[in-house]
Amino acid sequence: MARRSTAPRLEFEAEAIYQYPEHLRQWLEGLPALPGVYLFHGECETMPLYIGKSVNLRSRVLSHLRTPDEAAMLRQARRITFIRTAGEIGALLLEAQLIKQQQPLFNKRLRRNRQLCALQLNDDKPTVVYAKEVDFARHSGLFGLFANRRAALQALQSIADQHQLCYGLLGLEPLSKGRPCFRSALKRCAGACCGKESLADHRQRLVSALEQSRVVCWPWRGPIALREQGADMAQYHIIHHWLWLGAVDSLDEARELMIAAPGFDSDGYKILCKPVIGGEYEIIDLYEET
Repeated sequence: MARRSTAPRLEFEAEAIYQYPEHLRQWLEGLPALPGVYLFHGECETMPLYIGKSVNLRSRVLSHLRTPDEAAMLRQARRITFIRTAGEIGALLLEAQLIKQQQPLFNKRLRRNRQLCALQLNDDKPTVVYAKEVDFARHSGLFGLFANRRAALQALQSIADQHQLCYGLLGLEPLSKGRPCFRSALKRCAGACCGKESLADHRQRLVSALEQSRVVCWPWRGPIALREQGADMAQYHIIHHWLWLGAVDSLDEARELMIAAPGFDSDGYKILCKPVIGGEYEIIDLYEET
């Protein structure tokens, strides 16, 4: 007997689940085709359902409304609000801050991370250090930024695999004195553990591999302002130790934000490192201004 196709029924079920959210159409009228952050709100006034950013708010929000995969969020949404920024940097920074502060139900990334760690070389052996113990903004010998210890060790293992480094010398597995490691016999380790290569060569290859992910120290004595010019507005981003303290329209307002940075912020570092170091934006040293 011929098998009956289930494709039409599945398509019907998908259409039944997803319906264009007409109840949200009224909130589209004021959305500009300019940079900023947008928020989908549900019944709860204090916790948004979703927070996102875009250089074109209108286009991005419209794409949400046309996406069947987001039907569950759209059914719960009751209104949409937005906050303008001068450009993409401001949108990225504000999105990261709001997500960590408000913990939206449908955001799965940029969650508050209390286990942030990095790799540090101690006596030629990498160790895992935590941001709560070491000032990442000022320490010059840190490599990589990881969500937890497991991620840091996995990254170190990947480096060892790529560069034929010894798991034993890196502290990834036990090593018997005077005996080669198991991976050496498989030619996956160049043999620093048994004298086939010098410890100095092993260390040099390790340092070269780690150097690609070196954490850049904060290069100023105090806070700075990064000026971002948009199509219709400009903002000064106040930054200290890679922590974004907020944005102001003029430098006269900067003093209100110039507080002591409470700690290293990995999201701020990842967003700001290239723009701050790259020389593409105007930087004002606020330490000199004071």
